[in-house]
Amino acid sequence: MKSKNGLVILSLLALFSTLTVSSQILGRRSSWEAKIKGPEGGLPGAKITEVKTNSPLGKAGFSTNDVIVEVDGIPISDGEVWSEVSYGLRANTSTKIKAVRSAEVVEAMVKFNPLEKENHPGLDTYYEEVTSPYGITQRIIITKPKKPGKQPAIVLIGGLSCSSIETYPGRSGNWVQTIKDLVEKSGMVVMRIEKPGVGDSEGDCSRSDFKTDVEGFRTAIKKLKTKPYVDSSKIIVYGSSMGSALAPLFANEFELAGVISDGTFFKTWYEHMLEIERRLLQFRGNSESEIVKKMNQYYIPLYYGMLIEKKTYQEVVDAYPALAEYNYHSAAHMYGRPVAYYQQLQDFDLAGQWEKLKAPVRILRGTNDWIMSSFDNKMIIDVLERSGHTDHLLYEYPGLDHWNTIHENPKDSFEGKPGKWDEGTINLIIEWAQEMAGLKS
Repeated sequence: MKSKNGLVILSLLALFSTLTVSSQILGRRSSWEAKIKGPEGGLPGAKITEVKTNSPLGKAGFSTNDVIVEVDGIPISDGEVWSEVSYGLRANTSTKIKAVRSAEVVEAMVKFNPLEKENHPGLDTYYEEVTSPYGITQRIIITKPKKPGKQPAIVLIGGLSCSSIETYPGRSGNWVQTIKDLVEKSGMVVMRIEKPGVGDSEGDCSRSDFKTDVEGFRTAIKKLKTKPYVDSSKIIVYGSSMGSALAPLFANEFELAGVISDGTFFKTWYEHMLEIERRLLQFRGNSESEIVKKMNQYYIPLYYGMLIEKKTYQEVVDAYPALAEYNYHSAAHMYGRPVAYYQQLQDFDLAGQWEKLKAPVRILRGTNDWIMSSFDNKMIIDVLERSGHTDHLLYEYPGLDHWNTIHENPKDSFEGKPGKWDEGTINLIIEWAQEMAGLKS
């Protein structure tokens, strides 16, 4: 009997010895280290407009006016493919580049340099990873003040775009400055999560849907709560744009200490898109009668087909060819994300999360934000008050647009005119976070 039990134990040990938990180290992303103009005018290929001789491309023999037509066998057919390929560049691995020079093919294997990582004075910076239930390993970046003990934390949830939440050297812009100030001035632990296919993360952002994004954020928050240096009772979620609508969901699920919602919406995505199209028609000088006609005949059928009937834009246009003139989205994508992202978002009860919310709420909206309506924000306050919520505030920041920039009016923002950076916006967000975390009275 003893012998039999011993064999069983040995068998079990052999079995368990094959089950190992490994920490996957994501490869570091890289950049072209050159100025390259992506495909335009319906033509394929990306034209090199400037390249240094000591850069990876320069050392491999590529030069100005070469047109890159393939990267690792992927044809550069349009801007979306070019964006995906550029995001997918990884350091210290051989990448096959095929270009055309004066009607002749030029090919070479190129090893790109890793992007420099962030470094903040007075902070520890950790580049870590999490793997979601979808099996996608994603980059998280955690910054922590150099002091002992458990500290309050901020979880940053960004918008729907495929842009990075990293502030590596050389990257600029008002959103980047917002992140940098949040990290360096808050005096709190800050965690950011790269979406699938963005930064160092695995996956493909242009194919990643809403549910995949949400699970990645969930997995990262779970990991943050286990950190020995984080006070899990004092975690604030700060959401920007799409992240602002997700913030109440995560606050409810993880019993977080506060919600900061920046540039949010409340209604369904179908209603939201119709409101945007109406505003765009006004900006473009249409009369009110023209707006009514175009909304009824074109935009309502277009978005109803995509969001309610769950079709691609191409399928909607094929069934109703008159919509082709008014559909500025690609065949199966909108704003760089697949239509499945928005179809799932349409069915997701984000508005209902505001009704359940118990944590303190601070909402920031710019008066010149033409993406998100003022009424949506006021609806949220009304819902909170009806549900008995007592600690909430809506602040409409004068002149601010959806991209952390001050403009004279919404149309200037829409037309892409230069605006101004106002550090008062991020200072307000930091003040709110510190207050909800108990760092300020």
